[in-house]
Amino acid sequence: MSASSLKGKTALVTGSTSGIGLGIARCLASEGANIVFNGFGDRQEIQILQNAVENEFAVKTAYHNADMSKAIEIEAMMSFANTTFGGIDILVNNAGIQHVANIEDFPVEKWDAIIAINLTSSFHTTRLALPYMKQKNWGRIINLASVHGLVASAQKSAYVAAKHGLVGFTKTTALETAQTGITCNAICPGWVLTPLVQKQVDARAERDGVDNDTAKKLLLAEKQPSGEFVTPEQLGALAVFFCSDAASQIRGVAWNMDGGWVAQ
Repeated sequence: MSASSLKGKTALVTGSTSGIGLGIARCLASEGANIVFNGFGDRQEIQILQNAVENEFAVKTAYHNADMSKAIEIEAMMSFANTTFGGIDILVNNAGIQHVANIEDFPVEKWDAIIAINLTSSFHTTRLALPYMKQKNWGRIINLASVHGLVASAQKSAYVAAKHGLVGFTKTTALETAQTGITCNAICPGWVLTPLVQKQVDARAERDGVDNDTAKKLLLAEKQPSGEFVTPEQLGALAVFFCSDAASQIRGVAWNMDGGWVAQ
Protein backbone atom coordinates (compact mmCIF):
# COMPACT_ATOMS: atom_id res chain seq x y z
CA MET A 1 0.00 0.00 0.00
CA SER A 2 1.14 3.55 -0.65
CA ALA A 3 2.16 5.96 2.07
CA SER A 4 -1.19 7.74 1.82
CA SER A 5 -3.51 4.81 1.09
CA LEU A 6 -5.55 5.41 4.27
CA LYS A 7 -5.32 9.21 4.18
CA GLY A 8 -8.51 10.82 5.42
CA LYS A 9 -9.62 7.70 7.27
CA THR A 10 -9.76 7.34 11.05
CA ALA A 11 -8.70 4.27 13.00
CA LEU A 12 -9.65 3.61 16.61
CA VAL A 13 -7.37 1.06 18.26
CA THR A 14 -8.29 -0.10 21.75
CA GLY A 15 -5.45 -0.89 24.13
CA SER A 16 -3.05 1.05 21.92
CA THR A 17 -0.76 2.84 24.36
CA SER A 18 1.69 -0.10 24.31
CA GLY A 19 2.36 -3.53 22.83
CA ILE A 20 0.41 -4.94 19.89
CA GLY A 21 -2.10 -2.09 19.83
CA LEU A 22 0.62 0.53 19.55
CA GLY A 23 2.37 -1.42 16.81
CA ILE A 24 -0.86 -1.62 14.80
CA ALA A 25 -1.70 2.05 15.40
CA ARG A 26 1.73 3.09 14.13
CA CYS A 27 1.39 0.96 10.99
CA LEU A 28 -2.03 2.42 10.22
CA ALA A 29 -0.68 5.93 10.82
CA SER A 30 2.19 5.21 8.44
CA GLU A 31 -0.47 4.72 5.74
CA GLY A 32 -2.04 8.09 6.53
CA ALA A 33 -4.83 7.15 8.95
CA ASN A 34 -5.71 9.43 11.84
CA ILE A 35 -5.55 7.52 15.13
CA VAL A 36 -7.74 7.45 18.21
CA PHE A 37 -5.61 5.94 20.96
CA ASN A 38 -7.10 4.18 23.97
CA GLY A 39 -5.47 2.57 26.97
CA PHE A 40 -4.07 3.15 30.41
CA GLY A 41 -0.87 5.01 31.23
CA ASP A 42 0.58 8.32 32.33
CA ARG A 43 -1.26 11.09 30.48
CA GLN A 44 1.92 13.08 29.86
CA GLU A 45 3.67 10.05 28.35
CA ILE A 46 0.65 9.34 26.15
CA GLN A 47 0.74 12.94 24.92
CA ILE A 48 4.40 12.48 24.01
CA LEU A 49 3.41 9.32 22.13
CA GLN A 50 0.67 11.19 20.28
CA ASN A 51 3.03 14.00 19.33
CA ALA A 52 5.61 11.52 18.06
CA VAL A 53 3.08 9.72 15.84
CA GLU A 54 1.67 13.01 14.53
CA ASN A 55 5.11 14.36 13.68
CA GLU A 56 6.44 11.15 12.15
CA PHE A 57 3.46 10.35 9.94
CA ALA A 58 1.77 13.76 9.45
CA VAL A 59 -1.57 12.53 10.83
CA LYS A 60 -3.92 13.69 13.57
CA THR A 61 -4.39 11.77 16.80
CA ALA A 62 -6.69 11.80 19.80
CA TYR A 63 -6.85 9.84 23.04
CA HIS A 64 -9.64 8.51 25.23
CA ASN A 65 -9.06 6.62 28.47
CA ALA A 66 -12.24 4.51 28.41
CA ASP A 67 -12.18 1.49 30.69
CA MET A 68 -13.03 -1.27 28.22
CA SER A 69 -14.88 -3.25 30.88
CA LYS A 70 -17.56 -0.55 31.15
CA ALA A 71 -20.16 -0.07 28.43
CA ILE A 72 -20.90 3.53 29.41
CA GLU A 73 -17.23 4.50 29.02
CA ILE A 74 -17.00 2.72 25.67
CA GLU A 75 -20.05 4.65 24.51
CA ALA A 76 -18.39 7.90 25.62
CA MET A 77 -15.20 6.98 23.72
CA MET A 78 -17.09 6.20 20.52
CA SER A 79 -19.04 9.45 20.80
CA PHE A 80 -15.76 11.32 21.37
CA ALA A 81 -14.24 9.72 18.24
CA ASN A 82 -17.29 10.66 16.18
CA THR A 83 -17.19 14.25 17.44
CA THR A 84 -13.43 14.57 16.90
CA PHE A 85 -13.09 12.95 13.48
CA GLY A 86 -16.64 12.56 12.18
CA GLY A 87 -16.67 8.78 12.49
CA ILE A 88 -14.54 5.64 12.67
CA ASP A 89 -13.53 3.94 9.42
CA ILE A 90 -11.22 1.32 10.92
CA LEU A 91 -11.95 -0.33 14.27
CA VAL A 92 -9.25 -2.46 15.85
CA ASN A 93 -10.46 -4.32 18.94
CA ASN A 94 -7.20 -5.09 20.70
CA ALA A 95 -7.68 -4.42 24.43
CA GLY A 96 -7.07 -7.49 26.54
CA ILE A 97 -6.04 -8.80 29.94
CA GLN A 98 -4.93 -12.20 31.18
CA HIS A 99 -5.01 -14.30 34.34
CA VAL A 100 -3.64 -17.81 34.76
CA ALA A 101 -5.17 -20.34 37.18
CA ASN A 102 -6.89 -23.72 37.26
CA ILE A 103 -10.65 -23.50 36.77
CA GLU A 104 -11.49 -24.43 40.35
CA ASP A 105 -9.10 -21.75 41.61
CA PHE A 106 -10.04 -19.08 39.06
CA PRO A 107 -11.24 -15.89 40.83
CA VAL A 108 -14.77 -15.07 39.68
CA GLU A 109 -13.97 -11.36 39.40
CA LYS A 110 -11.01 -12.16 37.11
CA TRP A 111 -13.24 -14.31 34.88
CA ASP A 112 -15.79 -11.49 34.65
CA ALA A 113 -13.12 -8.88 33.85
CA ILE A 114 -11.48 -11.00 31.14
CA ILE A 115 -14.79 -11.74 29.42
CA ALA A 116 -15.79 -8.07 29.66
CA ILE A 117 -12.56 -6.64 28.24
CA ASN A 118 -11.48 -9.39 25.84
CA LEU A 119 -14.91 -10.13 24.38
CA THR A 120 -17.83 -7.93 25.38
CA SER A 121 -16.00 -4.67 24.68
CA SER A 122 -15.73 -5.67 21.00
CA PHE A 123 -19.51 -6.05 20.83
CA HIS A 124 -19.96 -2.53 22.18
CA THR A 125 -17.42 -0.88 19.88
CA THR A 126 -18.70 -2.78 16.85
CA ARG A 127 -22.39 -2.03 17.41
CA LEU A 128 -21.52 1.66 17.73
CA ALA A 129 -19.15 1.77 14.75
CA LEU A 130 -21.35 -0.04 12.23
CA PRO A 131 -23.96 2.69 11.55
CA TYR A 132 -21.29 5.13 10.32
CA MET A 133 -19.53 2.44 8.31
CA LYS A 134 -22.83 1.39 6.70
CA GLN A 135 -23.60 4.99 5.87
CA LYS A 136 -20.30 5.27 3.98
CA ASN A 137 -20.45 1.67 2.73
CA TRP A 138 -16.83 1.19 3.78
CA GLY A 139 -15.25 -0.05 6.96
CA ARG A 140 -12.70 -2.41 8.41
CA ILE A 141 -13.21 -4.20 11.72
CA ILE A 142 -10.16 -6.11 12.93
CA ASN A 143 -10.44 -8.17 16.10
CA LEU A 144 -7.25 -9.20 17.86
CA ALA A 145 -8.06 -12.71 18.94
CA SER A 146 -5.19 -15.12 19.60
CA VAL A 147 -4.09 -18.62 18.80
CA HIS A 148 -6.16 -19.21 21.92
CA GLY A 149 -9.16 -18.35 19.79
CA LEU A 150 -8.33 -21.50 17.79
CA VAL A 151 -6.74 -23.87 20.31
CA ALA A 152 -6.63 -24.06 24.10
CA SER A 153 -4.01 -24.05 26.83
CA ALA A 154 -4.40 -25.19 30.41
CA GLN A 155 -4.99 -22.58 33.15
CA LYS A 156 -6.30 -19.98 30.71
CA SER A 157 -10.01 -20.85 30.73
CA ALA A 158 -11.35 -17.29 30.70
CA TYR A 159 -8.89 -16.07 28.06
CA VAL A 160 -9.51 -19.08 25.80
CA ALA A 161 -13.28 -18.75 26.20
CA ALA A 162 -13.15 -15.02 25.40
CA LYS A 163 -10.90 -15.44 22.37
CA HIS A 164 -12.94 -18.34 20.97
CA GLY A 165 -15.98 -16.12 21.47
CA LEU A 166 -14.28 -13.26 19.64
CA VAL A 167 -13.57 -15.50 16.63
CA GLY A 168 -17.26 -16.47 16.57
CA PHE A 169 -18.33 -12.85 16.88
CA THR A 170 -16.00 -11.99 13.98
CA LYS A 171 -17.71 -14.55 11.76
CA THR A 172 -21.20 -13.28 12.61
CA THR A 173 -20.18 -9.67 12.00
CA ALA A 174 -18.68 -10.68 8.64
CA LEU A 175 -21.89 -12.45 7.61
CA GLU A 176 -24.10 -9.53 8.60
CA THR A 177 -21.95 -7.13 6.52
CA ALA A 178 -21.18 -9.55 3.66
CA GLN A 179 -22.99 -7.52 1.01
CA THR A 180 -21.51 -4.19 2.08
CA GLY A 181 -18.12 -2.53 1.78
CA ILE A 182 -17.41 -3.46 5.41
CA THR A 183 -15.20 -6.40 6.30
CA CYS A 184 -14.56 -8.03 9.65
CA ASN A 185 -11.66 -10.36 10.34
CA ALA A 186 -9.66 -11.65 13.29
CA ILE A 187 -5.90 -11.78 13.74
CA CYS A 188 -4.70 -14.65 15.93
CA PRO A 189 -1.14 -14.01 17.17
CA GLY A 190 1.04 -16.55 18.87
CA TRP A 191 3.57 -15.38 21.43
CA VAL A 192 4.29 -11.66 21.10
CA LEU A 193 6.69 -10.09 23.59
CA THR A 194 4.17 -7.62 25.04
CA PRO A 195 4.12 -6.47 28.68
CA LEU A 196 1.42 -9.15 29.22
CA VAL A 197 3.69 -11.94 27.94
CA GLN A 198 6.76 -10.51 29.66
CA LYS A 199 4.98 -11.11 32.98
CA GLN A 200 4.67 -14.79 32.04
CA VAL A 201 8.35 -14.86 31.08
CA ASP A 202 9.30 -13.31 34.42
CA ALA A 203 7.14 -15.84 36.29
CA ARG A 204 8.76 -18.68 34.33
CA ALA A 205 12.25 -17.39 35.11
CA GLU A 206 11.46 -17.20 38.81
CA ARG A 207 9.75 -20.60 38.88
CA ASP A 208 12.53 -22.43 37.03
CA GLY A 209 15.43 -20.43 38.47
CA VAL A 210 16.73 -19.36 35.06
CA ASP A 211 17.61 -16.04 33.46
CA ASN A 212 15.14 -14.09 31.35
CA ASP A 213 16.58 -15.10 27.97
CA THR A 214 16.42 -18.78 28.90
CA ALA A 215 12.85 -18.35 30.14
CA LYS A 216 11.89 -16.82 26.77
CA LYS A 217 13.40 -19.77 24.90
CA LEU A 218 11.61 -22.27 27.15
CA LEU A 219 8.29 -20.49 26.67
CA LEU A 220 8.66 -20.41 22.87
CA ALA A 221 9.85 -24.02 22.68
CA GLU A 222 6.61 -25.27 24.25
CA LYS A 223 4.29 -23.83 21.62
CA GLN A 224 5.92 -21.81 18.82
CA PRO A 225 8.03 -23.93 16.42
CA SER A 226 9.79 -20.94 14.85
CA GLY A 227 11.42 -20.21 18.21
CA GLU A 228 10.85 -16.51 17.57
CA PHE A 229 8.33 -14.03 18.88
CA VAL A 230 5.82 -12.45 16.52
CA THR A 231 6.33 -8.67 16.49
CA PRO A 232 3.72 -5.91 16.80
CA GLU A 233 5.03 -4.51 13.52
CA GLN A 234 4.30 -7.78 11.70
CA LEU A 235 0.77 -7.77 13.09
CA GLY A 236 0.42 -4.12 12.07
CA ALA A 237 1.42 -4.98 8.50
CA LEU A 238 -1.31 -7.64 8.41
CA ALA A 239 -3.85 -5.11 9.71
CA VAL A 240 -2.84 -2.71 6.95
CA PHE A 241 -3.34 -5.49 4.39
CA PHE A 242 -6.84 -6.17 5.76
CA CYS A 243 -7.61 -2.48 5.09
CA SER A 244 -6.55 -2.73 1.44
CA ASP A 245 -8.73 -3.29 -1.62
CA ALA A 246 -6.89 -6.57 -2.15
CA ALA A 247 -8.48 -7.86 1.07
CA SER A 248 -12.03 -6.75 0.26
CA GLN A 249 -13.19 -10.37 -0.14
CA ILE A 250 -11.41 -11.63 2.95
CA ARG A 251 -14.33 -11.84 5.36
CA GLY A 252 -14.75 -13.66 8.63
CA VAL A 253 -11.31 -15.26 8.75
CA ALA A 254 -9.27 -16.04 11.86
CA TRP A 255 -5.78 -15.48 10.47
CA ASN A 256 -3.09 -16.96 12.70
CA MET A 257 0.37 -15.40 12.77
CA ASP A 258 1.98 -17.77 15.23
CA GLY A 259 5.31 -19.19 14.09
CA GLY A 260 3.65 -22.54 13.34
CA TRP A 261 1.83 -22.98 16.68
CA VAL A 262 -1.54 -24.08 15.22
CA ALA A 263 0.08 -26.15 12.45
CA GLN A 264 1.23 -28.75 14.97
